[in-house]
Amino acid sequence: MKVTTAALPLLPFCQRLLPSFPSFPSLPDLPGIPGLPGLSSLPGLSGLTDGLAGLPGLSALSARPSLPDLPGLSGLSGLPWLSGIAALPGLTGRLTGSSLTFLKATALETAILAGHLLLYPSGIVQERRPDPWPPGTPASGPGPTPPPSPLTLPARPPVVLLHGFIDNRSVFLLLRRSLARHGGQPVVSLNHSPLAGDIRAAAELLAGYVEEICGRTGTERVDLVGHSLGGLIARYYVQRLGGDLRVRTCVTLGTPHTGTRVAPLANAHPIVRQMRPGSAVLEELARPAPGCRTRFVSFWSDLDRVMDPLEAARLDHPDLTVENVRVSGIGHLALPVHPAVATGIRQALDASGPLPKAGEGLPPGSVGGITVA
Repeated sequence: MKVTTAALPLLPFCQRLLPSFPSFPSLPDLPGIPGLPGLSSLPGLSGLTDGLAGLPGLSALSARPSLPDLPGLSGLSGLPWLSGIAALPGLTGRLTGSSLTFLKATALETAILAGHLLLYPSGIVQERRPDPWPPGTPASGPGPTPPPSPLTLPARPPVVLLHGFIDNRSVFLLLRRSLARHGGQPVVSLNHSPLAGDIRAAAELLAGYVEEICGRTGTERVDLVGHSLGGLIARYYVQRLGGDLRVRTCVTLGTPHTGTRVAPLANAHPIVRQMRPGSAVLEELARPAPGCRTRFVSFWSDLDRVMDPLEAARLDHPDLTVENVRVSGIGHLALPVHPAVATGIRQALDASGPLPKAGEGLPPGSVGGITVA
């Protein structure tokens, strides 16, 4: 059976938990996961549609009832049902503490994967690039576009979102809404081809896109948010292509900064080989980067099964201004979706001015934290 990167977080769940529940029926409702038993009694997949209100194509999930609320997910109105896992027959007394947290996180990953499979077609086409100037900017006529006046410039830099491997911009639907609602700055997404075989080439594509955004908005700098592979593309642009001149803050979500060893059979894809420990691309990123002007914030999860080891998603570099934020209780797919992480991203982008350099009050690799469950 072919296993994609998006399904990798499910494998440890199958290996560790499902053998002890032979009496559970299989789950026929999720295409592509016919052999995953034990989840048919989780009837709350309808909750995912509540958090994606107004989106076409999700009505198929609306018929399932929901279970009791899960503390910590109140901001994600569509997933209130996960706490009901503890009440499933046969689970009482078997799962406590970290095991129950792991089960909840895996169920959440399953629900997000199901919703994302439905949304995926909507993000295949490259985003139409409207003029992201704020309302009130005069429309330009034929000929060169005049630069906006200082009064019409965005109050905050535009945000560019970069998706992960074999994904597209649809993964950022909830995060994009959150940033647009609370930040007020233009938010745009760049689709890099899933068939692209080189992080360097994708970073060059990003460089051209950033220049276009700066030209259209009249701003000198942007913020970048990259999930998984998207974070490596953003970082390569900043460190190796002079992108620190354009990028104020670079946020990475579950990005394998030191490489991941998960799914060795995926090495057939060249871009996967570039995400392995010791690859030429990662060695380039480990080289000195003196005077880098960009501030980095790296969110990494203690239940991210795409990262092997988990700490691969931490960014530690002596020349970079970095804040590592540990997220407890959710997995890889939830990082660009969960409202607690979205709040952390907004706070990172709202920070006034750069963080102090190493040796000026902030030690390298300083750590914050978000606890979800």
